[in-house]
Amino acid sequence: METLLPSEIRDYLLGVDDEELFRIADKVRERYTGKKIYLRAIVEFSNVCRNDCKYCGIRRSANVRRYAMSVEEIVKCAHYAEDLGYGTVVLQSGENTLYDSKIPEIVREIKETTKLAVVLSVGEKSFEQYLEYRLAGADRYLLKHETSNSELFYRLTGRSLERRLECLQNLMVLGYEVGSGNIVGLPGQSVDDLVKDVLMFAEWDFDMLGIGPFIPCPGTPLERFPPGDVMLTLRTIALSRILTKNAHIPATTAVRTVLGEDKAHLVFRCGANVVMGNVTPEKYRRLYRIYPGKVCFFQDPESWLNEIKEQIRGAGLKPSGEKGESLKRKQKATNLEKGLYRDTREAELKGQDTRQQT
Repeated sequence: METLLPSEIRDYLLGVDDEELFRIADKVRERYTGKKIYLRAIVEFSNVCRNDCKYCGIRRSANVRRYAMSVEEIVKCAHYAEDLGYGTVVLQSGENTLYDSKIPEIVREIKETTKLAVVLSVGEKSFEQYLEYRLAGADRYLLKHETSNSELFYRLTGRSLERRLECLQNLMVLGYEVGSGNIVGLPGQSVDDLVKDVLMFAEWDFDMLGIGPFIPCPGTPLERFPPGDVMLTLRTIALSRILTKNAHIPATTAVRTVLGEDKAHLVFRCGANVVMGNVTPEKYRRLYRIYPGKVCFFQDPESWLNEIKEQIRGAGLKPSGEKGESLKRKQKATNLEKGLYRDTREAELKGQDTRQQT
């Protein structure tokens, strides 16, 4: 089951055999990523957003109290994350221009005063900005494409999917470890759209994937729509694990919110190998309401970390505070050392010659 036809992916998404699907995904996770579940710390440093996505609780037109943490506060959170034993910090915010000139300073300060890997998740930026952040020391970048249906993407965000994909391409060119992902159960989304999402994950060979269910948020245009099905979300995670093999796939906050924090271990058994803990100060954390009922709103980071570690151990897995670099990068480096890339390229060129002659 190393590869699947689109029709087979569709059948699994529709629930043809969940037991088999999850069993295979669990085996693939263990084979390619081992028993480690990597722990990442996330800092949600601002809920100011210039976009007006119809599904998001911090959209531009939302009636919420805005905040923007200072450089000093953000760096302090990173130090706290390292003290707790995390090896990676994720800096996330609504998409805005407030920090365009501050992000390099923030990243440099964190890299100079800690041993943390730094992940940015601050939306669509220019190539030059991505380059500046990379030169400052940023290691990874998360930019979910949300849905591979370009018409649906435009209807829900008012923006171009082509531009989003261009940003992802730019990030790859600049040498970031790149993460994308989707929302399962968006109003207007079809099963075939999810098939395209999963195939896209495999084709682009992303280092990381964030997959979570749609959760309707009060005060948004989609507040009366039903939430995304959690089983469909788990199937999407499982299929993504099987097809991408060694991508880092988190048990996202959204899927843990729907399942209940005490059932996070179920997501690991569907192929996830990462989980994020929120280290944002509580006075800000409760204002980053991209959807309601979000886990970790009020629990202190240390007690949450202890609980999730116990869950991971209870599932027969190993919590890890290591940086957890891209497994794909490591595999490519190994292949390069063995000369496998040269052999593969020679085979491709021979194939092209054969096609041209026929």
